[in-house]
Amino acid sequence: MSKRGDDAVVDISDVEVIAPNFKRRLSGVTSTIIQLVPVQRALGYKVAALGPGLPSSTPHIRFRDLLHGWKAPRGKRVRVWHARRNIEMLPAIFLRDVLRMKLKIAFTSASQRKHTGWTKWLISKMDAVIATSSRTSGYLTVPNTVILHGIDTERFVPSANKAEAKRVCALPANKKIVGCFGRVRHQKGTDLFVDAMIDVLPARPDWIAIVAGRATGPHVDYEKGLIDRIAKAGLADRILFVGEHTNINDWYRALDLFIAPQRWEGFGLTPLEAMATAVPVIATDVGAFPELIVTGNEETGAIVPRDDMKAMATTAAQFMDDGIRRDAASARALQHARASFSITNEVEALGQVYDALLNSR
Repeated sequence: MSKRGDDAVVDISDVEVIAPNFKRRLSGVTSTIIQLVPVQRALGYKVAALGPGLPSSTPHIRFRDLLHGWKAPRGKRVRVWHARRNIEMLPAIFLRDVLRMKLKIAFTSASQRKHTGWTKWLISKMDAVIATSSRTSGYLTVPNTVILHGIDTERFVPSANKAEAKRVCALPANKKIVGCFGRVRHQKGTDLFVDAMIDVLPARPDWIAIVAGRATGPHVDYEKGLIDRIAKAGLADRILFVGEHTNINDWYRALDLFIAPQRWEGFGLTPLEAMATAVPVIATDVGAFPELIVTGNEETGAIVPRDDMKAMATTAAQFMDDGIRRDAASARALQHARASFSITNEVEALGQVYDALLNSR
């Protein structure tokens, strides 16, 4: 991330919704804010980010601008603070309840586990609560609105020429490719993907597998262990770790099948990004994956049990061996992602929550 200058500073008097990001390290929350704020503003919502770890182009306010928080934005009684973490709820409560600033607080939860007493208390102080999936909603003990994430369906689009898409990524144009994208770590199930590929690839010489993502800190040794495991299986030239890429949309276009092998996930955007690129998806039953992928007669992919490598390998083999099934799922995946998971759908649903808070007394 580049350090932000003043090129994208927004006048606080014209900001109706603040989207705080109080974590420097890139995370799913940070990525959500980066993607949402420009689209929200393009669609007429007066939203600005606050905090470190964001690109210079992200419309934002400065911390010192909060001194103007006692005055509501033009034409409104209050301003909305949209928190996505505990560390963003707490200061908002202080600003609203102690300093008496004109704030309403919304909170988005992606958690799929029982909340601690501290988190429950924070959530109980919110003016509106949003859940990113029905499963997440089930862990909340307060009224909430389910709003699924969306993606940029203008950025994630299929290639008209699959062979050329593979060449763009320096991948063999004459091979079919199955991919797993995301951070390389145990939680993300990278080892399950690798073991499934070690199981199925030897009998399928026309396929290769790629892992796109980065291992950080304590996960570097985990990645090295996987690479060693691949080498011992004699598949070093067929299961490739290609690193992290900013043009990840190009890498999706090169794929014929995508696997999301996570052991745990808050939401998980990668299946949506793959489907929007007309790639069928096999995913574990975690996060929002079961709500994103259509199975059965109108399948866009398949759901397998978490932590079940054999089920993953078997399902992958079935898709690899059936081109007609892959093509049908590919077409349906593209239509499904565009119809149901455009980021504009998410923005408009959030806008309804914002409007209700901005117009409340």
